[in-house]
Amino acid sequence: MESAVAISKPTVVECAGLIQFFEKTFELSWKLLKDYLEQEGFSVKTPRQVLKQAFQADIIDDGEVWLNALNDRNLTVHTYDEETAAKIERTIRTEYFPAIVGLYDFFAELDS
Repeated sequence: MESAVAISKPTVVECAGLIQFFEKTFELSWKLLKDYLEQEGFSVKTPRQVLKQAFQADIIDDGEVWLNALNDRNLTVHTYDEETAAKIERTIRTEYFPAIVGLYDFFAELDS
């Protein structure tokens, strides 16, 4: 995903690839959070519950960004509109990728 975000003027195919990377990375992120929260004793089932609890537990910094990412991930899975894809692609670069990097940093610090 990092390599795809680094492309400043992506082609249509590269944009589609970035969105695919986002979808997969988001899925892995919320499932990692779910596993971690359950290990810590929380009972969470849905992605929305996981994100809300992760925010309350100070694991993620901006719960709203993550909830927006969840909504956009749901949109990208079922939408093939170029305008929507372009908007989500910009948001991935400016909001979602930095949030995912923050999550990576949180777990990297735990591992240290």
